[in-house]
Amino acid sequence: MGPLARADLRDALESQVKRSLEAGATLLTGGATIDGPGYFYAPTVLGNTRPGIAAFDEETFGPVAAIAVAKNDEDAIRLANATQFGLSISIWSSSMDRALNIAKRVTTGATFINAMTASDARVPFGGTKKSGYGRELATAGIREFTNTRTYWAARRT
Repeated sequence: MGPLARADLRDALESQVKRSLEAGATLLTGGATIDGPGYFYAPTVLGNTRPGIAAFDEETFGPVAAIAVAKNDEDAIRLANATQFGLSISIWSSSMDRALNIAKRVTTGATFINAMTASDARVPFGGTKKSGYGRELATAGIREFTNTRTYWAARRT
């Protein structure tokens, strides 16, 4: 696990963890800076997160996992849609029908079933909500970065 890029980023991550704990999250492991050269933060796992807790509501940009436990599929869909972000989700299930039913009801740019989020240059990739606008990669991505120009020339008589 490498360091964060700058001290202010590590400080922001530490603040998110502190605010999460103050709001009711449970520290399962980590939760502290690591002394020495570089801007290291211990890999951290927070339990008991939910909407209204910083680690659930905000992007962490560091080694922090926020665990929210759902009661059932409906609750999992509610939790997944409660975030203002929507880049991708991973759904793990032995039932493809169940996974697809959940996937269709979560607002996200990409869904990976029984796989981690990944990108492939052959397939468009991008998020929804505050996780981006448009797509990158594949033909759709090329179009995002292309300026179409129109030339109209009429003959002079």
